[in-house]
Amino acid sequence: MKLVAAKDALLNGLQLTHGVVDVRPTLPILSNVLLSATEPSLWLTTTDLEVTIRARVEASVTKRGATTLAARRLLGIVRELAAEQVEIEVDEKHAATLTCGAAFFKLTGLSEEEFPPLPPYQQGNVFTMEQKALKEMLQRTSYAASADETRYILNGTLMSFRGGKVTLVATDGRRMALSEQELEFPKENEIDLVVPTKAVNEVLRILKDEGTVKVYGAKNQVAFECGDVLLISKLLEGTYPNFRQVIPTQCEQRVTVERESFLAVVRRVAVLTTDRSMALRLRFAKNRLEISASSPDGGEARESMGVKYTGKELTVAFNPEYLMEPLRNLTSDEVYLEFTDELSPGVIKTDVPFIYVLMPIRVG
Repeated sequence: MKLVAAKDALLNGLQLTHGVVDVRPTLPILSNVLLSATEPSLWLTTTDLEVTIRARVEASVTKRGATTLAARRLLGIVRELAAEQVEIEVDEKHAATLTCGAAFFKLTGLSEEEFPPLPPYQQGNVFTMEQKALKEMLQRTSYAASADETRYILNGTLMSFRGGKVTLVATDGRRMALSEQELEFPKENEIDLVVPTKAVNEVLRILKDEGTVKVYGAKNQVAFECGDVLLISKLLEGTYPNFRQVIPTQCEQRVTVERESFLAVVRRVAVLTTDRSMALRLRFAKNRLEISASSPDGGEARESMGVKYTGKELTVAFNPEYLMEPLRNLTSDEVYLEFTDELSPGVIKTDVPFIYVLMPIRVG
């Protein structure tokens, strides 16, 4: 195998694919990236047997072939190269040489025959979306997925294609984030896909702010095709809980706040929360919102901001990190806080179809 590729293009391809490579893989070959040279392309593939990513790099191939090289080591080398062109040559024993300007590297590879084949993916249920739209929807929701492995079905993001809409939902049982958008597709293509968090994080890395993405949904597999990049992932198996029933049907109060200012105040006051006292109090009074935190060993913090509020005085407490995460991942200038009383779920909404439901913390 012999080829020449632009350093920046090769680096971009390695950065797109290296994320699924485990630090301590179950098989040595899974530490490697598969390089397949076919004029005029170099294909890079990585997998952990659950998620597979393949990316195309434009290259001038003078000798076709394939090999596998240590993914993180190769990425580290290419990242530090100074010249614009990289020449890669691999012999019959899978010894690879990289030449870039005055720099020379030699790496020992493994046969491509040991590398797991690219999983076949069904192209029946296909949905086409704008990459930017899917990226923003995942950013608004995926952080709320559970990391508790005992609640396996919640360790990912639900993508529900039903009723002429795509709905994304993530929850850990204490909070839930939902975002949806209208999308045209045949009724017979309706399907629910629970995508593991690792795959979601890699999809977020490959999505851009322009162009379209094709989503291929099947019973136990999903594939995302973004131009020259393909990601295939197994799905989480099981029945996702009825997320609609946790959304409050009515609220007593609604307050509009400036998102970045609110986030800044919450972040400052949250410095005084501790593992023993992980509660941030929001006290609503006439045209004022007071945010406070206190702990026996940490101290006390309090800050107020002006809001339009004429209801009864009310204090409700939330986990500060759970309160900040949607504020960090939204882009709207303003958000709406909805609530009923101290013990009812709080809700955050925006002008786009987004709902965040957060259970309160009981405090004395």
